[in-house]
Amino acid sequence: MGTDELPEELREDARTLWDYHDLHHELRRCDVGVGLGSHDLGVADHVVDLHAAGWFPLIVFTGANAPTTAERFPRGEAVHYREHALRRGVPDADILVEPNATNTAENIEFTRKALEHREVRSILLVSKPYQQRRAHATAEKVWPEVDIVCSSQRAPLEDYVRAIGDADRVLHMLVGDTQRITLYAERGFAVEQHVPDDVDAAYRRLRAAGYTDRLAPE
Repeated sequence: MGTDELPEELREDARTLWDYHDLHHELRRCDVGVGLGSHDLGVADHVVDLHAAGWFPLIVFTGANAPTTAERFPRGEAVHYREHALRRGVPDADILVEPNATNTAENIEFTRKALEHREVRSILLVSKPYQQRRAHATAEKVWPEVDIVCSSQRAPLEDYVRAIGDADRVLHMLVGDTQRITLYAERGFAVEQHVPDDVDAAYRRLRAAGYTDRLAPE
C-alpha cells in the first residue's frame, strides 16, 4: 500500500478532477437509496446515514466483485455492504441486495429490474466521491424515467486519501473515471458531459505522470 499523502506537485491537478466529479446536488427525499458497490466501505456508511436521516425508506446495495474489491469483499460488494448496514442497525426489511452487477451500467440496469414491481420515481444514488458524475451520466442513460440525485461522503480530497490510505490508488481512480466520462459517452454507455479545459489539462498531466492503471481500453 502506498502513502496516504498526495504528492505536492500533483495536488492541484488532483483537486481539479475531484471538484469536477462532485455534482454538489442538494439532498431531497427519494423513493430509494442506491449504494454502488466499490472498494470503499464509506459508500455503505453514507447510505446508512442518509437512511437514518429519512432521505429514503428503502436501500438497494448493488455490486458483485471487481479486481479492486475481490480480496476485501470476497462474498461480493453488495453483500458486504448489507452486512455492514445491518451491524449499524438498519432493519433487514429495508435492504435489497443486487449481487450480480460488475459495472456501473449493470448497477443501474439490475437495480431497475430488482425494483420493477415497485413504484420508483426518484433515486438517491450514492457512490465514491469521484464517481458521482459518471454514475449520474450512466443512470440518465440507463434509467431516464427517474429523477436522480447523487451524494457521497463529504470530505476534502486530502482527508479522503488518508481514509483510503493509498494516494496512488485514488489518483489512478480519478484519472480512470475522468477518461470514462468522455469514452463511455462516445460508446453510448452514458450521456455526454462537458469537460472544461482545466479538467482536461489536469487529466492529461496526471495521465502523463503515470496514473494509468484504471484506464479503460481505448
